[in-house]
Amino acid sequence: MGNMGFSLKLRYCCLVSVMMLLPALCYSDNFDKSRATYYSRPDGLGTPSGACGFGEYGRNISDGNVAGVYRLYNNGIGCGACYQVRCTTSPQICTDKGVNIVVTDYGQGDNTDFILSHHAFEAMAQPGTADRLFAYGVVDVEYQRVPCQYVGHKIQVKVHEYSRNPDYLAIIMLYQAGKSDIVSVDIWQQGKWVEMRRSFGAVFNMSNPPLGAISLRFNVQDSTGSKWAVEAPDVIPPNWKAGVAYDTNIQL
Repeated sequence: MGNMGFSLKLRYCCLVSVMMLLPALCYSDNFDKSRATYYSRPDGLGTPSGACGFGEYGRNISDGNVAGVYRLYNNGIGCGACYQVRCTTSPQICTDKGVNIVVTDYGQGDNTDFILSHHAFEAMAQPGTADRLFAYGVVDVEYQRVPCQYVGHKIQVKVHEYSRNPDYLAIIMLYQAGKSDIVSVDIWQQGKWVEMRRSFGAVFNMSNPPLGAISLRFNVQDSTGSKWAVEAPDVIPPNWKAGVAYDTNIQL
């Protein structure tokens, strides 16, 4: 009888321990808390005039699930980063998964970190509840950085529309996968690497760029603070044109 009592106590303790552990297992994701609102366009997608400088890419990338951010903008370094954002206002309205967005703009609202496209805001809602979510205007959210994924794409270097061959070159990188950031870009000129200027957002520029094919070096940093450099030799041809994106064999 004494052994049976000990066995029951042991089982009870194990059950309580497991029950206490379950919430920790269910909520072990490293989400940060914030607030989000939305902006409206007739097509529900992003804007081609965002502060990151992505143009049409910033309107359509990730099926238009894009956002302007406030603190996460980080002087343009945050452009192109991907986040999972899920609303926490109501379990009857908000999905567990939320939506994965790409940062394409800068903006702040009523103490918000995210201004989502109409399409992305709607994607946080359970089927048939989007109107109720939009009625809030601003909602509590939690978010975490996630890897960007672009199936079938390597990084492209787009010559920005502001460029003028051969006097002025501005570039922006598209389809950057993973969770790392391009913090600066160097250009090979007269036998050495020269740092380009961050013009605005994710756009880097240089007056009087080198003649001939142009080689670049991307200086990259991940969330742990680790840094490395990736070279892209002759990635831009001598006869480059404004508005054209050139493929690389690089993915970070």
